[in-house]
Amino acid sequence: MLSLFSTLGGLLLSGLPKLLEFLQNRSDQKHELALAKVQTERELQLAAAGFAAQAKIEEIRTEQVQMQTDAQKVTAALDHDKEIIKNASRWLVNYIGTVRPTITYIFVLELVAINAFLAAYLWQHPNLIQNLDDVLRYTNIIFSEDEMALLSGIISYWMGSRSWSKK
Repeated sequence: MLSLFSTLGGLLLSGLPKLLEFLQNRSDQKHELALAKVQTERELQLAAAGFAAQAKIEEIRTEQVQMQTDAQKVTAALDHDKEIIKNASRWLVNYIGTVRPTITYIFVLELVAINAFLAAYLWQHPNLIQNLDDVLRYTNIIFSEDEMALLSGIISYWMGSRSWSKK
């Protein structure tokens, strides 16, 4: 019986280096597989980053082309207007020059008329104002923040355009 165990032990012990080599190879292959997986992921990330960078560059190029196209369209429209104005009558040229200021005058006069109406209404109905809080509340209605923003935008456009045209 002892000889059977020793024979079996000898066979097992003779196979031990092969078993250890198998386990070592398996461990090495697992490590190499993990390393290859990490390297592949890294390459994919770099490729994605490169693609993202390339896509960003293409987007910037597209925006530049669009801006150039828009500038060319504006230049072409202005040139077209110059050609039409050369052949137009003087009153049409004068009318074209007064369209924007006329719209501005109409808007400002409308604001003044609305504010004057509200002020006159409050003046005719003194019972609406009982204290200083009422005055402030109605003042905020007459001269609202949005209205003042619109008015200041109009004035700064016209006055600002004058200073820019001098430069």
